[in-house]
Amino acid sequence: MTYKRGMDILPTPLPGSALIDLRRLEDDRGFFARAFCEQEFRDAGLDPTITQCNLSYNHEAGTLRGFHYQLEPNAEVKVIRCVRGAIFDVIVDLRPDSDTYLQWFGAELSQDNYRAMYVPRNFAHAYLTLTPDATTIYQVSTPYTPGAERGLRWNDPALDVEWPHAVDHVSDKDANWPLLADNADFPSVTGAR
Repeated sequence: MTYKRGMDILPTPLPGSALIDLRRLEDDRGFFARAFCEQEFRDAGLDPTITQCNLSYNHEAGTLRGFHYQLEPNAEVKVIRCVRGAIFDVIVDLRPDSDTYLQWFGAELSQDNYRAMYVPRNFAHAYLTLTPDATTIYQVSTPYTPGAERGLRWNDPALDVEWPHAVDHVSDKDANWPLLADNADFPSVTGAR
């Protein structure tokens, strides 16, 4: 068996975002795989900057986190991987000049598929846990900046996200982001109103 080092970086329907699949080197012990490579990210046109890594644990299936994003100059790149259980990971394009503005894309990330989602700057991100005890790791390009944080309502009819599981647990903050229809001066990702 020949092992081709690296990762499979797969574009999604939202330009600039990607799914990242591992290439496994397997033997009787298990497998080895590269989960991150600065040069491979650069070669694929992805920003490889990582300044912090976050861990998120969720007790129950049906837990929703998001949609979150940060305004420029604090906009973040995120790479999310589920290392225990399974989640449905969703991104929304917030680039006003994009052909896919306010469109969403979702994929299942799980401990079984080891898949990651690359979320570019100026995208909102959320996920819904599909199993109890779901745990995710986020690699993030920019530190969390409270004054730059914004969000979208997870059930906004203007986004019409098709969640594959009932949403049973959501924070007050995430449940109360304004709806796009009620926010005539929806802030662009640059922070201008």
